[in-house]
Amino acid sequence: MRKLVLFAHLSLDGFAGDAKGGLGFLSYDHELQQFADEVVGTVGAALYGKNTYHLMEAYWPGVFNDPNADQHALAHARWVQDIPKIVFSTTLTAAHWQNTRLISGDIAPEVRKLKEAEGKDLVVFGSPGLAKSLLALGLIDEFKLTLHPVILGGGISLFEKASQLNSLVLLKSQTLGSGVVTLHYTKR
Repeated sequence: MRKLVLFAHLSLDGFAGDAKGGLGFLSYDHELQQFADEVVGTVGAALYGKNTYHLMEAYWPGVFNDPNADQHALAHARWVQDIPKIVFSTTLTAAHWQNTRLISGDIAPEVRKLKEAEGKDLVVFGSPGLAKSLLALGLIDEFKLTLHPVILGGGISLFEKASQLNSLVLLKSQTLGSGVVTLHYTKR
């Protein structure tokens, strides 16, 4: 049975994006890239909410035509293109990006079916709205988070209304040279 993992970047005060949804606060460097690459290696399918899906779909295909793209960006663009992608939205009517499936109905039974299938983990990339829904349903098994040394004072919260979440067990943590702390938790 596959696990459902939430992978997200957070400010010290718990925001997954600034007030406009931006990620300019990230302390992205080689070490953080290495951590993200390790997470990517565990993915059997990428799960997105509508907004994150639109951001990814708008950005990654264009990397192939960018003469300044480095080998890592090109390799990741190929990975994103090829990996099965599942978008959860009640308002989208279609998702046309290669290897993308749209789920617009009741997400709980759909996620349970996905978890029962063989293969690598299901990983939610950011997608705060989807993450909140999955948290409320108790469907997230693990959390792989990066905590960035910045206080935003406001923005897009990832964990508001996560009342069904009890306690977590820390599996691994690492402090990076940039001051970012990586955290890997499982449900108790």
